[in-house]
Amino acid sequence: MKTGNQTTVSKFLLLGLTEDPALQPLIFSLFLSMYLVTVLGNLLIILAISSDSNLHTPMYFFLCSLSFNDICLSSSIIPKMLVNILAQDQSITYAGCLFQVCFVLVFMAMESCLLAVMAYDRYVAICHPLRYTVIMNPSLCVLLVLVSLSISIVDGLLHTLMVLWLSFCTDLEIPHFFCELDQVIKLACSDTLIDNILIYIAACIFGGAPLSGIILSYCHIVSSVLRMPSPGGKHKVFSTCGSHLSVFSLFYGTGFGVYISSVFTESPRKTAVASVMYTMVPQMLNPFIYSLRNRDMKEVLRKLISGTTSPL
Repeated sequence: MKTGNQTTVSKFLLLGLTEDPALQPLIFSLFLSMYLVTVLGNLLIILAISSDSNLHTPMYFFLCSLSFNDICLSSSIIPKMLVNILAQDQSITYAGCLFQVCFVLVFMAMESCLLAVMAYDRYVAICHPLRYTVIMNPSLCVLLVLVSLSISIVDGLLHTLMVLWLSFCTDLEIPHFFCELDQVIKLACSDTLIDNILIYIAACIFGGAPLSGIILSYCHIVSSVLRMPSPGGKHKVFSTCGSHLSVFSLFYGTGFGVYISSVFTESPRKTAVASVMYTMVPQMLNPFIYSLRNRDMKEVLRKLISGTTSPL
C-alpha cells in the first residue's frame, strides 16, 4: 500500500557484495568457510575453558564471554546471507531486518564493552597483583558482563525503536550484505535527524568510552612494567597482554578502517566490502590469536584434542 511517495514496508532487498552471478558461488563458499571457522574456533575456546579448572579465572571467564559473543554476532549476519545466495532471493522481511539491526548493534556494543572489561582485568592483575583476587571476585566479574550486556541491549533496542518510527520510500534496496543501521536510515523518507544524532552519541559511548578506558588501562600497565627490575617479568607481562592487545587492535583497527572508507568513498558496495573486516574477520581470528599466543590455552587445547582434559 502506498501513500504519496511512501510505502508500507513488507521487505527490503539486500544487494550483497556483488551483482555478478558468476561470483556468487565463490562468495558463498568464502562466507560459509569463515562462518564455520568462527563458530568452531570460538566453541573450542569455550569448551577448553569450561573443561579445565586451571582456566577458571576472571581473564578466561571474560574470554569465554567474548567467544560466545563472537558466535552470536556472526550468526546474526552470515546465515541469512548464505540462505539468500542459495535461494537466489535477495529479500529480507521488514521484521527480519529490524531484528538483524538490533542483534548486530547489541553484539557489536557488547564486543567493545568486553574488550574494555578485559583491559581492566589486566590492569588489576599487573598493577595490583596482591589485591587481584579480592578486586576481581566472581561477583564483580559476572556483574561486569551483565552490565555490559544490559547497556548493549538498551542501545540496540533504542536504535531499533527509532527505526520503527521512520517512513520508507519505494526504493528499499540496501547495498549491503546485512541490514546495517546506517544503510536502513538512508532509505527513510521521513526526518532522520534524531536517529543520526543517536548514532553519534552511541558511537561516542560504545566506541570512545571503552577505547579511552583501554588506552588508560594500558598506560598504567606500561608505567608499571617499566618500573619492574626483572626483564623476565616484563616479558611475562607483555606476553600475557599480547593476545588482548592483538584482538583490541584488530577490532578497533578494522572498525576505524571501515569508517575512513565510508568517508572517502561514495560507493556503498566498497563500504560493504570493508564492513566484512570488522563484522567477521576479528570474530574469526580471535580464537587463533588467543590459542597461538597463550601458552595455557595451547596446553589445554592439546589435552582437549587428545582427550586428556583435567577434571573439574
